[in-house]
Amino acid sequence: MQEKPIQHRLVIVGILSLMAGFAVVTYSSFREFLPELLRGALVTIQVTLGGAMVAVAAALIAAVFKMYGSLFGRWLAIFYIEVFRGTSALVQLFWMFFVLPYFGITLEPFTVGVLALGLNIGAYGAEVIRGAIQSIDKGQWEAATALNLSRMQTLRRIILPQAFVVMIPPWGNLFIELLKGTALVSMITLGDLAFKAQQLNQNTLRTVEIFSLVLIMYLCLAMIITSLMRALERRASRGLVRGRAS
Repeated sequence: MQEKPIQHRLVIVGILSLMAGFAVVTYSSFREFLPELLRGALVTIQVTLGGAMVAVAAALIAAVFKMYGSLFGRWLAIFYIEVFRGTSALVQLFWMFFVLPYFGITLEPFTVGVLALGLNIGAYGAEVIRGAIQSIDKGQWEAATALNLSRMQTLRRIILPQAFVVMIPPWGNLFIELLKGTALVSMITLGDLAFKAQQLNQNTLRTVEIFSLVLIMYLCLAMIITSLMRALERRASRGLVRGRAS
């Protein structure tokens, strides 16, 4: 019963954001900055999408290894999770960009941004997945054992589809954190939205106009992520109910 008011608030906030954005860009002083900022926003979106794919893959592998892997696999997963959760994302970004070349590994700024942010968010996501898997009733495992299913078959066919519904809301928060974290890639000369805003501000000194527009653009992107994740949550929940009913 509480879902509809939440959805209505999201719609209202989204509409107000779009209206504010439209009102802002109607001024000529804002329109002159918009093309350059949109190019930066495209890079931000690309880094966010790439980082999200890395984060999901890394989180799933780390969670499974930590829970069901060999002793070495468990320690490797724990090492990854603790290192990337316990250190700054900015330091991780700098380490991959400036330190790896000393070991003969040189990566493009875009690749570094995607990997660093994706692995950072993936470390948090691994704990989200682990918690979601552990929330599934143990009777599901016992029933799968009775059906002679292997552990991986049980995970893939029974446990993960149910855990998926549980983990969607926290993953939505993580994706928004990933979006906001993309501003860090401007520190390694990647021309994202924050980088373009800094360049325009240095050239024009029109701080209020530039960063007000950037604020609205980030808010709109975050609202899109929130809306998509809520739609995915509703669809996954309906699918789970139909599966249980059948």
